[in-house]
Amino acid sequence: MKRAILFPGQGSQSVGMGRDFYDAIPECKALFEKANEVLGYDLAAICFDGPEEELKKSHNTQPAIFTVSAAAYEALKLKKPEVTFDFAAGHSLGEWGALYMAGVISFEDTLRILKARGEFIQTACEANPGAMLAVIGLDRAALETISAEAGVEIANINSPGQIVLSGKAEGIAKAEALCKEAGAKRALPLPVAGAFHSPLMAPAAEKMTAFLADVPLAEPRIPVLSNVTGAPHENVEAIRANMVAQITGSVQWVDCIQWLAAQDVEEFVECGPGKVLAGLLKRIDKTRSVSNIGTLTDLEA
Repeated sequence: MKRAILFPGQGSQSVGMGRDFYDAIPECKALFEKANEVLGYDLAAICFDGPEEELKKSHNTQPAIFTVSAAAYEALKLKKPEVTFDFAAGHSLGEWGALYMAGVISFEDTLRILKARGEFIQTACEANPGAMLAVIGLDRAALETISAEAGVEIANINSPGQIVLSGKAEGIAKAEALCKEAGAKRALPLPVAGAFHSPLMAPAAEKMTAFLADVPLAEPRIPVLSNVTGAPHENVEAIRANMVAQITGSVQWVDCIQWLAAQDVEEFVECGPGKVLAGLLKRIDKTRSVSNIGTLTDLEA
């Protein structure tokens, strides 16, 4: 039976995440201590104690979700060494978790990238203010028409009935009205810092190109799906290019899951905080089994 591991993205964080791994497993504790050392501040304290406002800042959220996901994966390897994976994928920042798991990049370099990525994105958000809108109940074709009319972009294709739009605030307000007119079940503005996965993030992508140029990357041990293409990264140079393109491009999550299903992946394991990806998977393909490892209790179950 084929199995894929999935790593969550921004929005999956919650205060207290990762504490049980830290307390119970020395190898997981070591990862948090290494993260504190690399980042130069107490990331573990922000994960475990918050406050939530601090945890929600992109330059904290991104390394925090990655570190908790890496700890969950470490715990899985130690407690269930017989569980192996044929493929890896991650949603937005989670794609870095998938690349780390597949041996493409070191834990330390992933942290440095995510800290920088968070800072670049935060700066782009402040320079080019924007907003995002989650739309439930309209298909991609309808939203392509609405996006063109409102001057916004499709940011995340999360499931057939859940698509996120991104762009300038006035464009998102216009898109919200158009979605409601078109019969969307819901059109919800998201509590985010700006217009992620849109051209407004171009300054962040530019800085990331320069930052990634010197980071050593290896060929993946197992295929890792690209958010940009919905198919596996072809080689190291493609990884560099795709991980930059991902900052301004839309997350083709439905394509990623459908590609995996077409390879006869029957079991999916979401590794990291929250259950966002498990929920999306059930909407994309109810025939696949999915489990979560976000806590020690999940792992024991």
